Amino acid sequence: MVFETFEVGTVPFNSDGWGPPDASDTSSTSVAAANLLPNVPLASFSRSEKLGRVADWTRALSNPSARPPTGSKSDPSAIFDFSAFAVDEGFGLASSGGNADEDAAFRLVDGKPPPRPKFGPKWRFNQYHNRNQLPQRRDEEVEAKKREAEKDRARRDRHYNMNRNNIHQQRREAAAFKSSVDIQPEWNMLEQIPFSSFSKLSFTVQEPEDLLLCGGLECYDRTYDRITPKAERRLERFKNRSFKVTTSDDLVIRRLAKEDKATVFATDAILAALMCAPRSVYSWDLVIQRVGNKLFFDKRDGSPLDLLSVHETSQEPLPEGKDDINSAHSLGMEAAFINQNFAQQVLVKNGKREAFDEPIPNANEGEENASIAYRYRRWKLDDSMYLVARCELQSTVELNNQKSHLTLNALNEFDPKYSGVDWRQKLETQRGAVLANELKNNGNKLAKWTAQALLANADMMKIGFVSRVHPRDHFNHVILSVLGYKPKDFAGQINLNTNNMWGIVKSIVDLCMKLSEGKYVLVKDPSKPQVRIYEVPADAFENDYVEEPLPEDEQVQPPEENNTEGGGAETNEASSTNEAAEDKKPQGRA
Repeated sequence: MVFETFEVGTVPFNSDGWGPPDASDTSSTSVAAANLLPNVPLASFSRSEKLGRVADWTRALSNPSARPPTGSKSDPSAIFDFSAFAVDEGFGLASSGGNADEDAAFRLVDGKPPPRPKFGPKWRFNQYHNRNQLPQRRDEEVEAKKREAEKDRARRDRHYNMNRNNIHQQRREAAAFKSSVDIQPEWNMLEQIPFSSFSKLSFTVQEPEDLLLCGGLECYDRTYDRITPKAERRLERFKNRSFKVTTSDDLVIRRLAKEDKATVFATDAILAALMCAPRSVYSWDLVIQRVGNKLFFDKRDGSPLDLLSVHETSQEPLPEGKDDINSAHSLGMEAAFINQNFAQQVLVKNGKREAFDEPIPNANEGEENASIAYRYRRWKLDDSMYLVARCELQSTVELNNQKSHLTLNALNEFDPKYSGVDWRQKLETQRGAVLANELKNNGNKLAKWTAQALLANADMMKIGFVSRVHPRDHFNHVILSVLGYKPKDFAGQINLNTNNMWGIVKSIVDLCMKLSEGKYVLVKDPSKPQVRIYEVPADAFENDYVEEPLPEDEQVQPPEENNTEGGGAETNEASSTNEAAEDKKPQGRA
């Protein structure tokens, strides 16, 4: 066997530095020249400089014009040939010494900017790739994403508003938005006031004067403050009567009018309806009577003010038929029923009651009355005009060794699908979200409750959250929670301006005082944000003068349908009938 010898070339020693010895060194020139590969440029360098490519094994010189003239594709030394690309690699042609024709190696450099890469994670997470352009690219990506997000948001808002506007338009045509009173042809419209003019009004009143305090109050049971959805309590039914006598039928107001204590007379519910009129959506009406120099603000029998609106300021539509348990009329009946029973259940049942100056006016002797107090207060509107209002208080509690008066009201949940928030899941952890949702859906009702608490000078207003046992059962309810608020603080939260409230009342009073003696009706337009004042005959709303949209026989409909609750339905039916008869008696005598 014949073995071929492998000869290792002589490696010259460079005593002056790194790399091959300098060609100027005559002692090692011949040795260095024998060991150097052709067409390999060399340049002096230091250890701190970056090294270029030693060999380009990936080069494919498929273009003959770009192929170096000294080598070929099959030449094994072509991988070391950088003479044609010395400009790109930073090597000087003069230092290579292998290519004398510089024009042949000259190439134009493309001055166009590099193509902008698509935004993606390929370069975003590589913090060392193209470090100089990374901040600019990041800003461009953020701006592009913002533009896309704005387009998507605008598209969603456009579709959302289109759907909302369609629903809003459908609801405006619903039966719940009919006029609260039938406008007769012989009625003469005197004034038409848009709500936009109310927002600019402002009037400052002095501290009112307490004239009289009637009735009696029971103490509030503080254990209801600890109720949670997991420890709910069943809402009970009570036989105690609560009186809702209108202004001109109130015996105390009649007495104060004879004594010439004031010029204008009203109740807190009527004043609250005027003060919060710009927030109202449903139609409502007031009866205004000008007798001599006196002005009485009354409500009709079966007026919407006797009920409580539910879901009034929401954009979600409610069923149109009155027979539906979730219609506006049925929910108003249910809310009034809940509030009456809630105000009696949260009291301490020990038989103790704080009595005041006089008993409740218009009450029958020997009949058990609810815990309620009427505070008659007088405000000065100008030098010759005073206003007397009957304000309600429902309970009392001892706080910091001082007696505090409370107002008791309840919000009712009928179906989470309509409200959008399930109280049983959110009340314990997100009370603020639940209250904000109620302010959106029932803003007018909460504003009127706050206005009534401010008029009565209540120290605290308690708001209960009452829900149905089942969404389809509108007779049985449970108390999920009770929250307390100071009226002034709560008014600030819901943007209720006291000066603006009194400015609305003052403007309406000044307008009505210019009218001649007679009877008038102030009606909220069912479809427009405005109120109208009509002149009506003196016998209007008496002895079935007009067919009212809310007849009294329909107001007792829910108790009549309750056949499974024992005697509770009969008791409530009798109470409602007696109340209607009681309201008509003084009016007949008048």
